[in-house]
Amino acid sequence: MEYDLNQLTRNLIERLEKMGVEKSIVPGFIRSLANTILFNPDMNLLQANKRLHWLGWDGFELDYHTLQLAIACFESDGLRSLEDKPARWFEANFKEYDSGVNG
Repeated sequence: MEYDLNQLTRNLIERLEKMGVEKSIVPGFIRSLANTILFNPDMNLLQANKRLHWLGWDGFELDYHTLQLAIACFESDGLRSLEDKPARWFEANFKEYDSGVNG
């Protein structure tokens, strides 16, 4: 079975889980991260973490490698196209990926 998630996205999900983001909130975190990057695509790591904290992700510190992986992931999916997606754009794809990995 093929999934809509590319390898970069799968790597990002796995990295976030290893960093302590619970599987159930990965879609919400990725949505916030995508919105953060869309807000200012040129922001640095410190700015990205401040924005994520402002959005309510206080207990998580993004590292440089994960930020770069996320940017590559979003660019490969067409970052600008995310602007037109519904708020829960990632969750349907994540559920398919999750059931395929654990099913």
